[in-house]
Amino acid sequence: MSEKTIDPAVEEMLALAAEMKIETFWDRYQAQLPQCEFGLRGICCRNCLHGPCRIDPFKEGAQKGVCGATADTIVARNFVRTCAGGAAAHIDHARHVLEVIEKIAHGHAAGYNVTDKQKLENLAQRLGIQTKGKSEIEVLKELAKEVAKEFQRQEGYSKYLQLYTTKKRFEKLAGLNVLPPNLDLTITESLHRTTMGVDADPVNLILGAVKVALADGAALHISTDLQDILFGTPKPLFSKANLGVLREDSVNIAVHGHVPLLSAKVAEQAEKLEKEASSAGARGINVVGICCTGHEVLERYGVPLAQNFLGSEMAVATGALDAIIVDVQCIAPSLITVADCFHTKLITTFPIAKIPGAEHIEFTTENADEATNKMIKIAIEAFKKRDKTKVHIPKYEQKILAGFSVEAIVGALSKVDPSDPLKPLLDNIVKGNILGAALFAGCNNVKLPQDKLHVTMAKGLLEKNVLILSTGCAGYALAKAGLMSPEATFKYAGEGLKAVLTAVGKAAGLNGPLPPVLNIGSCVDNSRAVVIVNALADKLGVDAEALPVVACAPEALTEKAIAIGTWAVSLGIPVHIGIVPPIIGSNLVTEIATSKAKDIFGGYFIVEPDPAKAVDKLIAVIDERRSKLGLKTSKEI
Repeated sequence: MSEKTIDPAVEEMLALAAEMKIETFWDRYQAQLPQCEFGLRGICCRNCLHGPCRIDPFKEGAQKGVCGATADTIVARNFVRTCAGGAAAHIDHARHVLEVIEKIAHGHAAGYNVTDKQKLENLAQRLGIQTKGKSEIEVLKELAKEVAKEFQRQEGYSKYLQLYTTKKRFEKLAGLNVLPPNLDLTITESLHRTTMGVDADPVNLILGAVKVALADGAALHISTDLQDILFGTPKPLFSKANLGVLREDSVNIAVHGHVPLLSAKVAEQAEKLEKEASSAGARGINVVGICCTGHEVLERYGVPLAQNFLGSEMAVATGALDAIIVDVQCIAPSLITVADCFHTKLITTFPIAKIPGAEHIEFTTENADEATNKMIKIAIEAFKKRDKTKVHIPKYEQKILAGFSVEAIVGALSKVDPSDPLKPLLDNIVKGNILGAALFAGCNNVKLPQDKLHVTMAKGLLEKNVLILSTGCAGYALAKAGLMSPEATFKYAGEGLKAVLTAVGKAAGLNGPLPPVLNIGSCVDNSRAVVIVNALADKLGVDAEALPVVACAPEALTEKAIAIGTWAVSLGIPVHIGIVPPIIGSNLVTEIATSKAKDIFGGYFIVEPDPAKAVDKLIAVIDERRSKLGLKTSKEI
């Protein structure tokens, strides 16, 4: 394999792209080298027009910005703003979904309805809403009002965070004054406090980063819950992953982005326009997913996964995509450059996410059916103009079993013990059949070979009997590597884990094991992992920081990934990242993130780019926690 990727499909397409002189992420990365050392260390400040100011890391030049800010202050301010950028994306996502819920409740969203009525009732009751004797619309209206308070409350605490943290953790966070009352207000406060002339205390700034990251966490929970109500709570289903899911004889449409309001409609409308596709000479319409919105339609409709972020250009370069329909987040502007080499139509849909050269079709709740219908017809017309001599689809695809919501996981466990579904899981953790659990999340980063750390580390942990959950681009990496099929359990899981997955899988009616990697959805669905962790903690009467659980974002890229990692740390979960974040320009901030945070929160960042060393470090963390719980470690089992 090349130094660029371990995905054979992407490697094949990179060779073709080079022949066609198509510029890729890797080409542009090389053009950026050497990258700015001040930026890499986080010691460049441009928060006012005195600057940009930078601190000399070798102590030979300036040690303070014009305003007097030190390296510690500058790095801490930059970290807060990074978390705020990530949180803003997820908060806006949650708001979009809430707006649809509000419009359904008031009869203004004919194209959408409540799919999971049980989840609506359960969530309403958890939020303190009386449901007995009320109609579905009445409950929905009250739910919308209650969730809207997360964006409006001027004092007190986020009610959502109170729902999704243990009592002990909530009290700890309240004592540190890092609980957000209002998600939007927290973003405003974080930008205010990092303005020149406001907060200069590095420790106080880092607590501010935790506060805005917790707002991010609340937004993820809101998005997951409301999306389940709208589109259904995922259940296990089979599908496929990698570029081989594209079909030469069909109209191929990729949905790309993050908010399933669009992708769900594309999947729905595509079925209704099959006859038009047939009239155009196509076998049918084949919808595939790129990035997180792909997970949303995978876990509910079985739509196959094409590629994660770094492979998005390569999906277009196959010449087989007739349209790529995008919404928001992780959409590279370079896609239009690649699309222009083919017949492929790039269609943008959100007013805040336009790309020069792309066709823009405004997508709203009111015009959802009409707009997606128009987009699909554009793809059908493009199919007629496809140049078959330019089509090259790598013959790589993997069978996957996905759709493991919390409800699905508990449902599978209940087949083993109906009266106490979590007991089989806890019993096997105690026995050591399951050493611990790891959540693989996050992105691809061009600084590392695509998917390498995700896949190498996952295999290493599985061998040690660590159960793996996955989300986002990490999920794509593990799916493409064949780690989401039941057969993979026999190949990669340690003996103890293999026995557990086989027993649960057979009890659930699979006639074989569960896959060794349980994909729980998109990046917002990291919230599902928190629900599972807290349920286990509550059952044991401990806090999350006591559990043998870790998180891993080996190829972290976006501000969103940093925000997610920060709230995971604040909930007591150690987080591994394989990319050195821009904080090393401050010894103080680096120490807080990688060491002091452990004393305060129980969680902390582990930075290790070597996958073998990273596996050893995570096993050491799991062993340390098992030992404190009085359980045998990996060396004793």
